[in-house]
Amino acid sequence: MPVAPFVRSQPNIPLGIGCMVFAVSCFGVMDALVKWLTAGYPTLQIMFFRSLCAFPPILVMVMRGGGLGLLRTRQLLGHCMRSAFGLAAMFGFFFSYSFMPLADVTAISFSGPIFIAFLSIWLLREKVGVHRWSAIVVGFIGMLVIIRPGMGMVQSGALIVVLATLLYALAMIQIRKLSESEPSTTIAFYFTAFCTVVTGLTLPFVWVTPAWSDLPLLIGVGLMGGTAQLFMTRGYALAPASVAAPFDYTHLLWSVLFGWYIWGDFPDLQTWVGCAIVVASGLYILYRETVRRQPVPQVWTE
Repeated sequence: MPVAPFVRSQPNIPLGIGCMVFAVSCFGVMDALVKWLTAGYPTLQIMFFRSLCAFPPILVMVMRGGGLGLLRTRQLLGHCMRSAFGLAAMFGFFFSYSFMPLADVTAISFSGPIFIAFLSIWLLREKVGVHRWSAIVVGFIGMLVIIRPGMGMVQSGALIVVLATLLYALAMIQIRKLSESEPSTTIAFYFTAFCTVVTGLTLPFVWVTPAWSDLPLLIGVGLMGGTAQLFMTRGYALAPASVAAPFDYTHLLWSVLFGWYIWGDFPDLQTWVGCAIVVASGLYILYRETVRRQPVPQVWTE
């Protein structure tokens, strides 16, 4: 999901929406590449390429945002906490692609804003009224509709996606804290660096030498992810979060398209109904956040 810029540009809502739509399409391509590659490569190796090859777009963000001086920080521990949560969430999402349809994973991950709203009550001491509480409860009901509680949920691996979404929410809570003093580009850089180093240390134990035909795909995972971050940052600089954030839900369309065209997967009616409930709940939470205060946009951890 999105990264909030530290200094906003002049508003340009149509261009901001265009950047958001393009960014989400890049994430959709990245997800399809990850799912394709999980058939032959360990998740940690794919994550390494995702992080390493995302550096060119991230460095563009750094240079456009003020240069290397932007990387100075007094919140190194905070960056490590955010990165640890984000790395664990990324592993859960990527690993789940190996045995779940793209659309199912995406639908469950849409419950992220609901987890964030719930965790904010306990971790950020935010006061929550009946409106947000109602949206949280309805959102969790929608998530249950998607994952179908019972043994089927355990067998399908939906619990892994739910756990990954919870970890993602914890990462976003940490980003809210960091954003009080850190530019979004700095947060994105340290997350990318952390993931590259940690996953790189695992390579001697999991490495599978890529086929020449797969190497561009592995590189493409990182380039797509980094480019998506770059354009989401730009999108949130050009348009208010209340306008730009809803376009993140177009992620499901890409997941359905790639999942159906490549793997023949298409969500059933129950998944569509549950997803509609979750999306409606998330949008209502966003609306209430916008009414109450300007929300802090979020950074998708893929």
